Amino acid sequence: MGISFLPSPTFLGFLLFSFVTLSLHLEPALAITRHYKLDVMLQNVTRLCHTKNMVTVNGKFPGPRIVAREGDRLLIQVEVPIIFGEWFNADPEAVINQALQTGGGPNVSDAYTINGFPGPLYNCSAKDTFKLKVKPGKTYLLRLINAALNDELFFSIANHTFTVVEADAVYVKPFDTKTLLIAPGQTTNVLLKTKPHHPNAKFLMTARPYVTGQGTFDNSTVAGILEYEVSHNTIQSSHSTKKLPLFKPNLPPLNDSSFATNFTSKLRSLANAQFPANVPQKVDRQFIFTVGLGTHSCPQNQTCQGPNGTMFAASVNNVSFAMPTTALLQAHHFGQSKGVYTPDFPISPLIPFNYTGNPPNNTMVSNGTKLVVLPFNTIVELIMQDTSILGVWFMHCHLEVHTSWGLKMAWVVLDGKLPSQKLLPPPADLPKC
Repeated sequence: MGISFLPSPTFLGFLLFSFVTLSLHLEPALAITRHYKLDVMLQNVTRLCHTKNMVTVNGKFPGPRIVAREGDRLLIQVEVPIIFGEWFNADPEAVINQALQTGGGPNVSDAYTINGFPGPLYNCSAKDTFKLKVKPGKTYLLRLINAALNDELFFSIANHTFTVVEADAVYVKPFDTKTLLIAPGQTTNVLLKTKPHHPNAKFLMTARPYVTGQGTFDNSTVAGILEYEVSHNTIQSSHSTKKLPLFKPNLPPLNDSSFATNFTSKLRSLANAQFPANVPQKVDRQFIFTVGLGTHSCPQNQTCQGPNGTMFAASVNNVSFAMPTTALLQAHHFGQSKGVYTPDFPISPLIPFNYTGNPPNNTMVSNGTKLVVLPFNTIVELIMQDTSILGVWFMHCHLEVHTSWGLKMAWVVLDGKLPSQKLLPPPADLPKC
């Protein structure tokens, strides 16, 4: 099976939703090797009564399930996540291109999705509802990924509690919460403990945005349904035939910064006095980075839709990053950085201001492909501690619109003295242009 490169990264918001039960079955089972063939193709998909051509797996959206029992051997290793996404009736590439041309904010999505389904709260979407079936008295591991382009999301399941155990591939001190907050591109692993007995009810799982800015956003709610399976012994019981009540969770207000601050403050590493998280006490380089939204001047003979006729821009240290036409790593490796990038990214904001007070009056930002160049094994004080990986590394905002507006920069880590500290050459089949 080869590797397919998808035609557009914005299509990657399609959703795969699964869960892993933590209960172990000790009965012996015959282990087998399972073979799966996954074909990535473009196919028409309909949501919200709109049909569009998009990437599917084996002709399905979301893709097919991959099933394995304990002891089985898979030729493909998968971690199967829960992913939130967005559905655009329009072409997402056209949406962002229009925003970049006009200098205004991008048009918002038409729906959020869970597992590729908008759910029953949207028009023309009742049949496109994801249903998660669980058994009473079990503990499930849910892996959540926020693949929405521009929105942090609140997420909750009615009358159930999550135990957060991991965030962004790092274990955290477990804590309980009825509502999660997850940012674009963020991953979170949580434990969901089901009711000890069939509750004779169904439960909505909903997500909607957390927003504090002044820009436009998709002010809607996506919903799925948590259902309890009925055992074979009670298949004819009353709760399998009657219409069960449907409970709805209470999500925080859209601008509930108090909840957001309280939730993120609980994300703590497993470090303790016995196993401390040792960080370097001496640093070689110190950086102060400020990030934010600003503006560019509108080009001549063009009407722009940003503030006061300008174009929206985003920056780090007042520099809005301009994407080069030549790959940065390629230019660095071959020593051909001239005309591609300059090694003069500012170590602190070009225009100092009160960083904890009112923002500066001048919102105009500069534009350029500026990088920070570091000797091998430099210890840097900027959240990250230590830079011992060679090459060129992007640092950017996970909100797609901010990245498109230039809220990104890059680090160049130079070769070390030892042979093992040299950047490997590019592959032999690297395109020449």
